[in-house]
Amino acid sequence: MSGAQEEPTHPPEDELVRNRRENLRRIVESGCDTHLYKYPLSATISGVVAEHGGSSSEDLQRDTPVISTAGRVLAQRNQGKAGFLDLSDGRARLQVYVRRDVVGEPAFELYRRLDLGDWVGVEGEVFRTKTGELSVKARTLTFLAKCLRPLPEKWHGLKDVELRYRQRYLDLAVNPESRAVFETRAAIVRAIRRFLDARGYLEVETPMMHSIAGGALARPFKTHHNALDLELYLRVAPELYLKRLVVGGIEKVYEINRNFRNEGISTQHNPEFTMLEFYQAYAEGADLMRLTEEMLAEVVSEVAGNLKTPWKEGTIDWTPPYHRRTMRVAVSEATRSDGRGEVTREEMASADGLMAAAVRFGVDRPERFRGQKGKLLAALFETVAEAGLVQPTFLYEFPTEISPLSRRSASDPEFADRFELYIAGMEIANGFSELNDPEDQAERFRTQAQDRAQGNLEAAEYDADYVEALEYGLPPTAGEGIGIDRLTMLLTDRHSIRDVILFPLLRPR
Repeated sequence: MSGAQEEPTHPPEDELVRNRRENLRRIVESGCDTHLYKYPLSATISGVVAEHGGSSSEDLQRDTPVISTAGRVLAQRNQGKAGFLDLSDGRARLQVYVRRDVVGEPAFELYRRLDLGDWVGVEGEVFRTKTGELSVKARTLTFLAKCLRPLPEKWHGLKDVELRYRQRYLDLAVNPESRAVFETRAAIVRAIRRFLDARGYLEVETPMMHSIAGGALARPFKTHHNALDLELYLRVAPELYLKRLVVGGIEKVYEINRNFRNEGISTQHNPEFTMLEFYQAYAEGADLMRLTEEMLAEVVSEVAGNLKTPWKEGTIDWTPPYHRRTMRVAVSEATRSDGRGEVTREEMASADGLMAAAVRFGVDRPERFRGQKGKLLAALFETVAEAGLVQPTFLYEFPTEISPLSRRSASDPEFADRFELYIAGMEIANGFSELNDPEDQAERFRTQAQDRAQGNLEAAEYDADYVEALEYGLPPTAGEGIGIDRLTMLLTDRHSIRDVILFPLLRPR
């Protein structure tokens, strides 16, 4: 930074910290107990506001409710022998009126030594001030914890979103909107559990450390078990374990799981993320599409109170039935009015035609997929059509080539009975009829292993134990995974996955 520097409007942070430590020292010297183990809370601040926010001054004078609550100091206004505090519990704020002749000299000295961010408890009568603000007239004031570092100034206008991710505790402390996001996330998970439990699904937990990375095409994280001297992978998906349970006779099973994929980071991707994965015996992909519509409509209605939710400048309508498109139709529709020329069904019938279309529409490095019709079609879809699927849309008929765990279509073996749900241009769910032929599964594992040997680190390894499990018989089964993080993004109108993960992975400072 060059040129003359302006006079700082505040002391440097180290001086602010020294001042706060000095206030703490004086609080201790005054005889205040700074090591309380508990505080007798009769109501949270948000509870007080919810219960008495609609009461008039006359109502409060008649009923004279007395409460004991606690929170963080977010504002302080001194007025000689009296003053005001604004306390927050992260959801709501409540004003506290402190008078020296009511609380006594030691408590009033404590009030004078408080800094923004300190934690205090207050016991007193709920009333309204002359200006009509809901307040507590303090009878006692109790010190609970010192905030030795100043809270970020003008937090609500702060543009440094990375600071919010790195120090989420500060974000939650002073930004009720952020807390509401994570309360919504918790409500989504509760609603999903209720929906599946009511339909006879069993919730389970499967291993997070795998000897073979499988269940999804993704690059895994590696770890090492010292006692067994064993290389292990953090799971990329629980799929193969959940299907083992169906082999064992659990006809409906689900897990809300944490997965780990050693891939890039973007507004839609975090290396660890949460998914719902569920399986149902005697069902096919179409059955799960209908179940998914029903589940999401119920979850959204319960969490948002409406089947139409805001997204950016528009609205998402969660009312079933959702649109349905094959991958080939989606590509044709997306390019029909494009000046570069529609991708025709004839082009999609051959690898050469798909390669020409991929080059024409600027697919990234299409030569990687030369001769591979399925991968070229999928890359074309991602390039030309994916972003345009804003309203809930099921995409189905996926190439078998990119669906190593899916059952082939009875009418066309080049395609699998697989679907994905897209909303706001994002993949939200992935489901399919499960491959239950052990010989076919073994052959696909071998193909994947060859891809891996040629440098594709996302390809699956050969899982002999899973093939053996299939040899004991997997009944016709359909399974699906739904991304909890992305679903939360949609229901909170947040456009980065980091906004809905409490502690997203960040590069060290």
